[in-house]
Amino acid sequence: MAKRAGSALFACDERIRVAIDELAFAEAELGPDSTEGLSRAIAAGRESLGEAFRLNRANHDAVRGTPDDMRARDARIVELCVSAVTALDEESTTLAHRLALARRAPEVIAGIQTDASLLRARIPQARDIVDQLAARYSSEALVEVAAEPAEAEQLLDFAEHSARVAERRRAAGQREQANLALEAATEAVRRAATLLDAVETFEVEALHAESRLAALVEQSRRALAGALEAPQSRGVADAIAGLRAALDGLPAAGVNTDPIACLTRLRAANEALDAAIEAVRERATQPVPPPEHVRHAIYDADQQLDLVRDTVGGHPGWVGPEALAQLARSERVRTDLGHYLGSSSAPITLTDEHHRAHVIAMAQHVASLASEALHLARRDIRAARLQDAGRRGGVPD
Repeated sequence: MAKRAGSALFACDERIRVAIDELAFAEAELGPDSTEGLSRAIAAGRESLGEAFRLNRANHDAVRGTPDDMRARDARIVELCVSAVTALDEESTTLAHRLALARRAPEVIAGIQTDASLLRARIPQARDIVDQLAARYSSEALVEVAAEPAEAEQLLDFAEHSARVAERRRAAGQREQANLALEAATEAVRRAATLLDAVETFEVEALHAESRLAALVEQSRRALAGALEAPQSRGVADAIAGLRAALDGLPAAGVNTDPIACLTRLRAANEALDAAIEAVRERATQPVPPPEHVRHAIYDADQQLDLVRDTVGGHPGWVGPEALAQLARSERVRTDLGHYLGSSSAPITLTDEHHRAHVIAMAQHVASLASEALHLARRDIRAARLQDAGRRGGVPD
């Protein structure tokens, strides 16, 4: 890990140097407003690199701590450096795209005008599609696509206007303003294309949903009949009621509907019923743990917690943050277990036998966390004793 941390420091330092050069060239060509993202990433990278170097120095001090402390600092160094380099790479990629756009400005402007013309020719067809959909489906179904042809037309107007602005600013030598206008025009064309594509995609999705809906209704009715004969539970009963409600909520024949929403609701209800029946079958094949197993698991968890609490309490100031954090996690899970059982005191008697396996799993998790906290605490106490013995020139007790 130390070698990896050293490599990360070198790579991050070199990447910041390269980014500074990139920033200088880009500012000269695009202006400072277009390079703010990379400028911020460089400032943040320098700050992260400074912290990483401080951690690296701490690993070479006379009092450097335990090997675990050093490994933790090395891991943090790698994290800081990788994060800084990633942010710089992202901003450099964005800036490279802007530079390419600026250098190809005449070609890009011509492309915007061509694309806008082609997209504008699709708008009448998109309006016809929306009109046909409105005659077949409900207004709720079309809420996302009904206005998209008009929005696409507005975006294309904006794109063409922005392209003209970019041409004028470029001719006047105002390169930074020309580049901003060019980026706005490019983005507007992209969004207009997305809106028109969405209208055509929705038409196909709605037809597909409508064709699937009738088959799913029949399948749902068969699933209901089968569920009534399957092993029952509260979950199965609730799922049956949910599927019935989804079927009852379907509109009558001849009424405009939202086939995608209906299909989604019906699928979800069927999936819930399948899951509920599968849960009953799974419980039938897995014996429920007896109450004494639950009591033993909770008792063991509390014993482990008491042991680590006594160890920490008996050595104030000796136990490090890692052990204390692990102890805190164990105590939080123990509190959650008490709440799950109905009170913070965690009664041992359980009335719902189906919850016993979950309770045992939670109790075992408490015990595992407490055991790890105890191991870390004993490690810290041992290290403190060795350090104290070294100061006194003796051997640890």
